[in-house]
Amino acid sequence: MKVGLLTGGGDCPGLNAVIRAVVQQVTNAGGECVGLIEGWRGLVKGIARPLHVRETDEIIGIGGTILGSSRTNPFKNAENDVAAVQHNFRELGLDALVAIGGDDTLGVAYRLHDEFGLPMVGVPKTIDNDLSVTDFTFGFDTAVNIVVDSVEKLRTTTASHRRIMVVETMGRHAGWIACFSGIAVGADYIMVPEVPIDIDHCCDVLQKRLNDGKNYAIVVVSEGAKMPNRKEVLTSQETDAFGHVRLGGIGQSVAEIVEERLKRETRSVILGHLQRGGPPSAYDRVLATRLGLAAGELVLKKRFGTMVALSGTKIIETTLKAGVAASKTLDLTYYSEASAFFK
Repeated sequence: MKVGLLTGGGDCPGLNAVIRAVVQQVTNAGGECVGLIEGWRGLVKGIARPLHVRETDEIIGIGGTILGSSRTNPFKNAENDVAAVQHNFRELGLDALVAIGGDDTLGVAYRLHDEFGLPMVGVPKTIDNDLSVTDFTFGFDTAVNIVVDSVEKLRTTTASHRRIMVVETMGRHAGWIACFSGIAVGADYIMVPEVPIDIDHCCDVLQKRLNDGKNYAIVVVSEGAKMPNRKEVLTSQETDAFGHVRLGGIGQSVAEIVEERLKRETRSVILGHLQRGGPPSAYDRVLATRLGLAAGELVLKKRFGTMVALSGTKIIETTLKAGVAASKTLDLTYYSEASAFFK
């Protein structure tokens, strides 16, 4: 078999580990692999490169993706780009394609399989951990650890200046990163998109901390968190090819209110793309490898229209349709357990 691979959407640690695993699985079975450059753009433009075991064997610990990525959506210019995808699929002599990405990338893979019969297998990817059919996605653990490391660095300067620090994390409309990292650093308050911001409660909690003798405070807020009856704070009104707005800035809004209420110097930091960068954690390397091997096996068995996922401790087969049916927001059990420390 000749198998194409692509990585679409935002990059994250662990993508190269998946590529490595798929290449090894397919090659060991006598097949060959081709990498599409920059996600769906590579298939639209017909830009590809061979992938061999010898060049991918040592990429397991490298962040990002050797194939590059983009937010290209073939269905945005459907008449021309979808036709180009089908044409280039045939021209490259592909027997199957492994699409590694989040809900947008997998959504395109599902439509190409469902509407045009292209043989697709999906691998879920996102640091946001918001894909419904998998318990956790690779990249999430690394992102949480990056936030934890960043907050520990911010803690010393925050304490030295007796400030309050508001740390804004990624996550779009899901609070997984903020919740897990906030718990891990012992944040004084955590704000997530699933629960409207209660700024009065936040200020009461922070004031109690200060009254009890703590001379600084840490607040972790997800970029998608919002005040009651208000929309998310945006950095731009523009949308990408999949219709997504660019979130960012809620941390500064919270910091301004807290400083005004508590009369204590308050700063905000947006961690942004730091959370996507660098080498994957050991957990993400293992998870990405397991998912890649399972995806390669599905391809070899010609189980198309499917994707791999993590269920408990097992890697399972599910469908692309199920994978893109809905987003997975934060399990509020985690948040409610953490909120016990806010009182």
